[in-house]
Amino acid sequence: MLLPPPPKEARVALPGGGVLSSLPGDDLLALTVDDGVNSDVVRLYTEFAKVTGVRLTYFVSGAFRSWTENRDLLRPLVDSGQIQLGNHTWSHPDLTKLPLTAVAEELRHTHDFLWKAYGIDARPYFRPPYGAHNANVDKISGELGYTADTLWSGSLEDQVVAPEDKIVAMAGKYFTPGAIVIGHLNHLPVTHVYGQLVDLIRERRLRTVTLNDVYIS
Repeated sequence: MLLPPPPKEARVALPGGGVLSSLPGDDLLALTVDDGVNSDVVRLYTEFAKVTGVRLTYFVSGAFRSWTENRDLLRPLVDSGQIQLGNHTWSHPDLTKLPLTAVAEELRHTHDFLWKAYGIDARPYFRPPYGAHNANVDKISGELGYTADTLWSGSLEDQVVAPEDKIVAMAGKYFTPGAIVIGHLNHLPVTHVYGQLVDLIRERRLRTVTLNDVYIS
């Protein structure tokens, strides 16, 4: 069994400054996975969570059909809080290259989709695609209630197709206390190493957490 998340009364206020890239505490790990290009990867990640109890935050790009195709599997874990859904825009553009009206629409479209499909309000957690944001993007996202730009302190480096041993090596490097680690729901190799990922979490006595497990928002 994995260690449980901290009790709700241990949650803390979000830090000031609007950008989140690490966690407080000495045993917390946030595994956050993005996009949803491949419906099978979304399904297999969700089954991995269901079987092991690992807690995950998915940053959803709502244009991908995986979020509709896997809704029935995913919804109970979202309802229980084991999987949290955050906003990763609708179509995954570089927001710094868009007019501000388009930035707002990218966020609103996925916000509305998550409310209709999953009954959740993803605010305040937003991950800008490619980590690309600036003062104008932050102003628009903040006005829409997305005040926590969620970046990362480590990566599985699987935004492109990566060898399984590389993914495991990246987990070995970055599955550390206080880390927010980014992975992707796009390519199948990561689905072949779930056992090794969960073994690392157990060996290091880390508590996997969603952002809602850690912060009062």
